[in-house]
Amino acid sequence: MSAMAGPPTEDAITILLVEPNPGDARLFDESFADANIACDVHTVSDGTNALDFVHRRNDHVERPRPDLVLLDFHLPGVSGEDVLTELKSDPAFRRIPVIVMTSSDTEEDIARSYDLHANAYVQKPIEPDEFVELVRSFENFWLTFVRLSSSETGEMSEMGETNKGDGASKTDETNEANEANEE
Repeated sequence: MSAMAGPPTEDAITILLVEPNPGDARLFDESFADANIACDVHTVSDGTNALDFVHRRNDHVERPRPDLVLLDFHLPGVSGEDVLTELKSDPAFRRIPVIVMTSSDTEEDIARSYDLHANAYVQKPIEPDEFVELVRSFENFWLTFVRLSSSETGEMSEMGETNKGDGASKTDETNEANEANEE
């Protein structure tokens, strides 16, 4: 599933939504459209397809590389934890921001997400209006303020301006600094 959520533009970012619940996937798609964000949202429902999408293999060979991954941790088959582990352990993908989204608010899930180098952990909304609010918060932070390094140019760019670089967020830098302090 793929949909242009906002106004068409060459600067639209590519978002991979990994969401097993069709109702939640629809709410996210509608929320991105309502928020009028220039993005191309691609939705997959399991971990296997998420990894295939990012690696651009099997049914996803022609797909663009995502600029941002919204990942449900509780997936059928290959788990969200396994997807996150693979993305963050592969030098080709580790700079793609991954936001873990789940209905769980257990400290174990939150800690595990950050231990695996998630860029953020967000509890999924319950009410439809809260989905729009969450998507707008993604735009306000991830698409406006976060700066990413482009692997093609090696330059820093604002995601909202160039949108096509892969990169590390301030969160990555903070996580690395925290890890160094813990050692």
